[in-house]
Amino acid sequence: MTNIETKKELNNEFKDLKFILTSGMRTKLLLAIYERSKNLEELRTELKKPSATILHGLKDLEIKNLVKKVRKYYELTSNGYLLTTNMIKLIENWHAITKNEYFWNNHNLEDINEFELKNMYLLKDTEFIKATTSDFAMVFNKYIQLISNATELHMLLPIYSENHLKHIIDLLDSKKLEYVEIIASQTILKSIEQNEYFRENLIESKKVNMISTEKNLRIFLTYSKEFMALTLFFEDGHYDDSQMLIGKDKNALKWAQIIYSKYI
Repeated sequence: MTNIETKKELNNEFKDLKFILTSGMRTKLLLAIYERSKNLEELRTELKKPSATILHGLKDLEIKNLVKKVRKYYELTSNGYLLTTNMIKLIENWHAITKNEYFWNNHNLEDINEFELKNMYLLKDTEFIKATTSDFAMVFNKYIQLISNATELHMLLPIYSENHLKHIIDLLDSKKLEYVEIIASQTILKSIEQNEYFRENLIESKKVNMISTEKNLRIFLTYSKEFMALTLFFEDGHYDDSQMLIGKDKNALKWAQIIYSKYI
């Protein structure tokens, strides 16, 4: 829980953030000089605003000790840099959430903790796909396509799915897939072990590492060196195989690794 002192600090920081975000000009100025200092002419050209408007905004930021003038150039102070960094993170978090709003609003997020939710900006370039009435298997087929090109897989497996497991075995047999690490609940692992085919080709395979967790997972996450794929559960506890989030950039992979590392 957030204590009283922390709430006071957050309220003070919110005042500064509100001061920035309620003015488009102040926001644009901070972003304009975030990576390097610029003079008035450069700012006027970039922002396409008259000098008087830009100077007024810069003056406001100087008063708040967010911007300083060094000779003819304007640059961020240390406070300005920290605030702008977090402002960018806030904007990107907002973008990542609203871009895939349908996905996040319709699922149980209990296995995504506060730290990971604060770093949703890492998922800003992900792709959301949803099955249609004419192609209900589209999400599953896309998932198989993704894992078929991987040489190594890490999985948080919350369901006992023979279709998923059989495809993994096929990929291991083809020798394209060299290593698989699967984290699953004791119940799921027991079901896999009771199937002779799965026990022989997964649990007893030197290419597979099965890790047991006491937690009843509510997140299906798979990642490799090339992609991450995320599916979740509905609020009523049923697994949703009709929607998936896919990321192929380093930020999405970083987010997936953060989630996964909790269970190792």
